[in-house]
Amino acid sequence: MEKINMPITGICSFAKYPICTDWEEIDADIAVLGVPYDTGVGFLSGCRFGPRRIREVSTHYARGSAGFYDPERDEVFLGGDVKIVDAGDADVIHGDIEQAFTAIEYAVAKIREKGAIPAIMGGDHSISIPVARALKDEGDITVIQLDAHLDWSDAPGGQTLGNGSPMRRMSEMDHIKDMVQIGLRGLGSSRKEDFDAAKAYGSELISARDSAKLGVEGILNKIPKADKYYVTIDIDCFDISLATGTGSPSPGGFSFDFLNDILIGIAEKGNVVCFDLVEVAPQYDPTGATTRVAAMTMLNFMGHILKNKEKHTD
Repeated sequence: MEKINMPITGICSFAKYPICTDWEEIDADIAVLGVPYDTGVGFLSGCRFGPRRIREVSTHYARGSAGFYDPERDEVFLGGDVKIVDAGDADVIHGDIEQAFTAIEYAVAKIREKGAIPAIMGGDHSISIPVARALKDEGDITVIQLDAHLDWSDAPGGQTLGNGSPMRRMSEMDHIKDMVQIGLRGLGSSRKEDFDAAKAYGSELISARDSAKLGVEGILNKIPKADKYYVTIDIDCFDISLATGTGSPSPGGFSFDFLNDILIGIAEKGNVVCFDLVEVAPQYDPTGATTRVAAMTMLNFMGHILKNKEKHTD
């Protein structure tokens, strides 16, 4: 009997791609990694459940080697010889930040060692600290952050590794160079002195309002040309109406198409060696819309990364 492979059947993996939890055996263009960690959250927790729920809803969009046809661009993405695997989860344990960060860094470094692009599902935004550490052998990296919040807190109460501090911690890493932070808005994004510190570092700060005025092309023109990009996407960069399932939702954010057009432009601009999507806390969104936005954002970005990698290889 022919196997139909309906979305609701089988073992759940990201978009039903093959599972490869033996990282020594990874042979792929992209390896999807879950990081079910939210010890870095200071208020509304729950994004440890993000990876599992994103995986679950992503099976609805599974296409395998058939790929995705985009009628607006008249192109097929993630089809043919593209190789994607679900590499399972980083081996984190609750309450042990050092162990968790070591495990995350190891997992991401191993995926890069095998020549694949890590596509990471968080987890709270503090996971971007060990992710960035894992890229230390890549040479100079330009970081692009899409987020409602600056995430440049230093050490509130002595905590240096919370979800409000990843960009500050990255700025202290030798291999992290230019930064572009897009979508900043709202009360509570950070203190003024944090914004002053980010500006002193040289980070390009683009508010949500300025993003709307600049448009996609204007935003992309502010992103410096670089050999390698690491893109970190906080789900709260989307407007609260699209992504209620997060710990810090905020009105005034991006539409789905606007954000994805930015990501498409980034993929066309240069070599994306790693990306993460963080802060999905599904229990705050009983409709499941947030996890769908997350899954489709990842699939769209993955498709355009590989399409442009293919163009540059030809």
